[in-house]
Amino acid sequence: MPEQLVFHYQKQFQLESGASLPGFQLAYTTYGQLNQDQSNVVWVCHALTGSSDFTDWWGELFGEGKLYAPSDWFVVCANTLGGCYGSTGPLTVNPETLQPYYHSFPQLTNRDIVRAFDLLRQDLGIAQVHTLLGGSLGGQQALEWAILQPEVFENLIQVASNARHSAWGIAFNESQRMAIRQDLTWQGNTAEAGIAGLKTARAIAMLSYRHYTCYEESQQEPGNSITDDFRAASYQVYQGEKLASRFNAYTYWLLSKAMDSHNVGRDRGGIAKALERLKAKSLFVGVDTDLLFPVEEQEHLHRLVAGSRFALLHSGYGHDGFLVETAQLTQAIREFYETETVKHIHYENTEV
Repeated sequence: MPEQLVFHYQKQFQLESGASLPGFQLAYTTYGQLNQDQSNVVWVCHALTGSSDFTDWWGELFGEGKLYAPSDWFVVCANTLGGCYGSTGPLTVNPETLQPYYHSFPQLTNRDIVRAFDLLRQDLGIAQVHTLLGGSLGGQQALEWAILQPEVFENLIQVASNARHSAWGIAFNESQRMAIRQDLTWQGNTAEAGIAGLKTARAIAMLSYRHYTCYEESQQEPGNSITDDFRAASYQVYQGEKLASRFNAYTYWLLSKAMDSHNVGRDRGGIAKALERLKAKSLFVGVDTDLLFPVEEQEHLHRLVAGSRFALLHSGYGHDGFLVETAQLTQAIREFYETETVKHIHYENTEV
């Protein structure tokens, strides 16, 4: 069974903004057993509203008889810094004030977040990671981390993500934050601040996560006499209520800003120059109906990263297809591994 653990870092942690945290903790999940030579580590980075329990939201990839069986692999996933599933975030008590951070929690970038992940990796004594895997926001973090620590990662699998967050994606995120700002409770310092705005933000987000086809197939009215109280309308309300029951507006705001900040080329001479640092064998995966992270973004990465592979998932779910089309994703990853193994054997035989 997956094991839930907590990593404590008790030193000052400097952030890219110039602000700092007086230490932090990361909640993380492990699954399986680390083998003797530590060659079986898979590290997963979760999406915007995900938790460290990857078996909950990507369960078809992990488990006995699945792609990553615990008998073969040691899988790790940490709830992102700034999160609300056990890691230090806005609702955490600031040890310097003895009050929750709330609005005073400093802004984070993906670079800050993966530096925190890397401190956990070092604490676990993991020198090499066989596969770094992430989708959406987690895919951004995975790419950033693989550039930051190129010697650590053997394989990088980035799913439905990009090298720099697009103007389109930033506009979607800002529209959601506008909804939170319109909630008058957002000005206060309470755990529930901005919760009504968060519900609207989530409804907006769903339009970027899904696709026209998905809504038509699942939410269109069966008859011709309806003039109000549409399924699609109640579905939007339901999605907002559902997220608000498990999340908070502070973390949503914070992590959407981290997503906006994503640009692996920042202070590295641009994206192409930054990608030259990658040493991991790389697979970039897109979803053909993704409106938020369109396929052009993964194809662009594939063109820039020498020797990389590209795989396309077919889905009516839009961006969320990366969580739904697990059979296709499993096949793409298996083919990626098999191709690299064949190449490795070929090189060994050539040297002999």
